[in-house]
Amino acid sequence: MARVLVVDDAAFMRKVLTDALAAGGHEVVGEAGDGEAALAAYRELAPELVTLDITMPEKDGLATLRELIELDPAARVVICSALGQETKVLDAIKAGAKDFVVKPFERERLLGAVEKALGQGSATPAA
Repeated sequence: MARVLVVDDAAFMRKVLTDALAAGGHEVVGEAGDGEAALAAYRELAPELVTLDITMPEKDGLATLRELIELDPAARVVICSALGQETKVLDAIKAGAKDFVVKPFERERLLGAVEKALGQGSATPAA
């Protein structure tokens, strides 16, 4: 079980993610609707994992991801976005994301990505 921060600008998608994570035995310790709120919540809550949308107002997911990794190089982030373009996926992985789940997603795919990310300790470099 992991403590997870769910970041998505759509309240409905945060609920879907929260329900899926809870069904997988994880504890959602916080939610954020944009990048700035996500960074503040990360500092305050110190979650073990973050699910992060790419398309958000104010600060998009890639900018937020880069700042999270700068703040905590051991941060474990799984991108959950409807943007399935190869360049966005590669940008996210290069920036430090552990995995990328395309919305709409199957619950098993999300939970598999979370488990994969959690299995990668801070000593393991991102692929």
